[in-house]
Amino acid sequence: MHERLFSFRFAASTLGAVSVAWAFATTGCSHTEPAAAQPETRIVPSTAQKTGFDRTDRRSARRGRVQELQLLPSPSGGILESDLDDDDRPARNNGLCPPDMASIDDRYCIDRFEASLVEILPNGDERPWSPFDVVDRSQGRSTTPIVRAVSAQGVTPQAYVSEVQAKAACARSGKRLCKADEWRKACMGPQRTTYPYGSHNETGRCNDQGRSPMSVVFGLGGGSNAKIYSSHMNDPRLNSLAGTVSKTGSHSGCTNEYGVYDMVGNVHEWVDDPDGTFLGGYYLDTHQLGDGCNYRTPGHDIYYHDYSTGFRCCADVAQ
Repeated sequence: MHERLFSFRFAASTLGAVSVAWAFATTGCSHTEPAAAQPETRIVPSTAQKTGFDRTDRRSARRGRVQELQLLPSPSGGILESDLDDDDRPARNNGLCPPDMASIDDRYCIDRFEASLVEILPNGDERPWSPFDVVDRSQGRSTTPIVRAVSAQGVTPQAYVSEVQAKAACARSGKRLCKADEWRKACMGPQRTTYPYGSHNETGRCNDQGRSPMSVVFGLGGGSNAKIYSSHMNDPRLNSLAGTVSKTGSHSGCTNEYGVYDMVGNVHEWVDDPDGTFLGGYYLDTHQLGDGCNYRTPGHDIYYHDYSTGFRCCADVAQ
């Protein structure tokens, strides 16, 4: 009788120890600030955690274009299920990419839309950055603004940006600037066509028939003195004109099966290249340096920017 009682107590003790060990292993050990006791909330695995992306909570006080920023994970690495709206959940059939990015055969992620920017203020708040402003220490600013990239539909994409600035803006959103071959694969789609939508050009399907802002604002054409011409190429009025840059996704046919938009025309897109390269053409030209997705402008300084230079971000998927 004593032996059976001892066995029962030993088994119960062992089971309790295993339960404690299992609970510790599954919750991990995170250092967080002390907080008042809250009702227990179930933690669900986070796609953001898997892919290494941070997502912003859309219920925060930061609204407007900041709603496209990714949700912040909880201290334990998951997202509180009670905080998730339907729009916050990953899109269906989107692999391991967050909803503002497209999965390219589950090998990497790329922004669905050309990037816009938000400025990070000293107190940590964020506000939309004008897509017509350079991101330099100028216009009376004593310091260089800190900005990060956002991929959103229906907004004017950022131009007037250099490769260096684009890389930094992507990094602050937990992403990176695309490699040239990644960009081109996403642009050509699964069928590997010259244009996102097919093998032959369809004028106007992408934003490829804009007006020349340099001639409208300054009366300058391509044959003008190069020094005078270049000195005006960052004027904020240029892309403010009607018939120049279009809002992201407004050319709904300029896409492919991956679900990426505006990769041909609208604004040039920087890629990660130490020799300085942007791809895809812009609203005035998608042919002179290659057709459609093969358009390539090489040999620019990585600090160069003008009214035509924009970008979008890529990111790795979990392995």
